[in-house]
Amino acid sequence: MTDLPLSFIPEVRAALDAGRPVVALESTIITHGMPYPQNLTMARDVEAAIRDNGATPATIALIDGHIRIGLDDAALERLARAREVMKVSRADLAVCLTTGRIGATTVAATMICAALAGIRVFATGGIGGVHRGVERSMDVSADLYELAATPVTVVSAGAKAILDIPRTVELLETLGVPVIAVGQDAIPAFWSRDSGLPAPLRLDDPAQIAAAARMRRMLGLPGGQLVVNPIPAEAEIPRSEMIPVVDAALAEAEAQGIAAKEVTPFLLDRIFELTEGRSLSANIALVLANARLAARIAAADA
Repeated sequence: MTDLPLSFIPEVRAALDAGRPVVALESTIITHGMPYPQNLTMARDVEAAIRDNGATPATIALIDGHIRIGLDDAALERLARAREVMKVSRADLAVCLTTGRIGATTVAATMICAALAGIRVFATGGIGGVHRGVERSMDVSADLYELAATPVTVVSAGAKAILDIPRTVELLETLGVPVIAVGQDAIPAFWSRDSGLPAPLRLDDPAQIAAAARMRRMLGLPGGQLVVNPIPAEAEIPRSEMIPVVDAALAEAEAQGIAAKEVTPFLLDRIFELTEGRSLSANIALVLANARLAARIAAADA
């Protein structure tokens, strides 16, 4: 561990040393998911929600050749304002560190860094997955394979609704990743509470979710757990309303030849415009809900 380029803020280091609950947070939602200053306000609010629910937040980013485990307010603001930030996954994590660039961690990279730091619970908005038209593009997020390999419980609102959710769920099953719904029997679809798909598993008690993670460790099973937490009812945009919006944004992306890592930011920006900002408000609400649940899971697992 001493040779790893890990840099902890004192609050996170003290919590880990004392065995207190810590929740990891990604940074691409700050740099690529929302505009400034909403991204900075969201980041501060999410960290506050985790503290209010009994855990310590650890926002993760790559800065000056170090994996920063936790960011102070100045570093959060620097990240929120930064331009030309690398969107980092497993494939480019080492290159970003060796070149000293600023890197924002995706779900996959955040899981890797959290596990290196000894953090077992991670809150995010939505995971990546199998993209629509995968039979032509072969575009499948590394997040799914990381969930099968890295022992971190990931709390999300499901796969992003711009994706092929049935194929995403099928691949997670093939990879042996438990998909655990909270509070309902359906898998949520990010901005919407119901994707139309039944959840393979359901656990409503954070202590049970933490216990399931401990049992996986005892059994020597690789990988983590995906907890899918529906967006609060008052904040959701119903699936019937979102499907035409997503379809329109996807058609524009295809017409403009947008591909690979540029697809998701383009779609989120276009959906924000098409929903007149409602998608951003919903995104913030679901991230906060996931942060609160993750804190309770981490407290039960500490």
